[in-house]
Amino acid sequence: MESNLRVVLTTALAPIAWGANYYVIRHTLPADSPLWGSSLRALPAALVLLLVARRLPRGAWWWRSAVLGTLTVGGFFLLVYLAAQMLPSSVAASIMAASPLVLAGFAWLLASERPTARVLAGAVVGILGVLLVVAAGSGAVSGWGVAASATAMAMSSFGFVLAKRWSDDTPVVATTAWQMLFGGVLLTVVAAVAEGAPPALDAKGVAGAAFVSLIGTALAFVVWYDGLRRLSAGTVGVIGLLNPVTGVLLGALVAGEHLTAWQVLGIVLVLGGIVVGQQRSGAKAGRAAAEQARSREPERVPA
Repeated sequence: MESNLRVVLTTALAPIAWGANYYVIRHTLPADSPLWGSSLRALPAALVLLLVARRLPRGAWWWRSAVLGTLTVGGFFLLVYLAAQMLPSSVAASIMAASPLVLAGFAWLLASERPTARVLAGAVVGILGVLLVVAAGSGAVSGWGVAASATAMAMSSFGFVLAKRWSDDTPVVATTAWQMLFGGVLLTVVAAVAEGAPPALDAKGVAGAAFVSLIGTALAFVVWYDGLRRLSAGTVGVIGLLNPVTGVLLGALVAGEHLTAWQVLGIVLVLGGIVVGQQRSGAKAGRAAAEQARSREPERVPA
């Protein structure tokens, strides 16, 4: 139980960092260069992780890394960047909270992981809280921003489940580095063609880019993928509800966005959904992950 709790707490670092990314991107990085902004997020993270992993893809991991890099890095980062520039931090982060149900659905279809009743209950309670947060949010909401955020959520959820299905004994730092590299190179090429030279960043922009790349990307994706290997996709998705909570709180405390009483109630429901979704199901998921790992071990033939 203690080991499983550590996995849950470590995995939680990812959605907290992603929720903070919305504020950092919106307030420190240029709004008119979304492709370069996404590239500056992916490539430094890839290089740092490659220095740690010190290995290149082998066999099927070449094309797997390209697929995952397109889904969870190239398209995802660009859409998140656009959403962060077009929406208030609270709204942009909150839309992503539908991911528990989307992750659970993809995991059921692609990885034969039937979601538990507790995971579904936690997801439903959390999403009800998100609806309160979004509906009670102040200011105009861009339809294009909502579409970008929702598409990013669907693409990333699909990619995360694929990564879980393809997981093997390859270190998670290495597989994360490879998809970051493929996605980052793709973004850089498209950015150079569509946006020209990269934008000049002031000191605040450099600091923001460093946070988004090293903390909100390199560290966040490693712990997230490690959680996906050890826990069920539905359980990890419920942990992801910390993303909107972080976005809402930062928007209110740092960016001065108005926090209504309904939004406070929504945050309480989101936190309650996380608690419900983690009880008992985490232990079951840990046993299931252990059984899955044992099933991948080669059968030993007696000498």
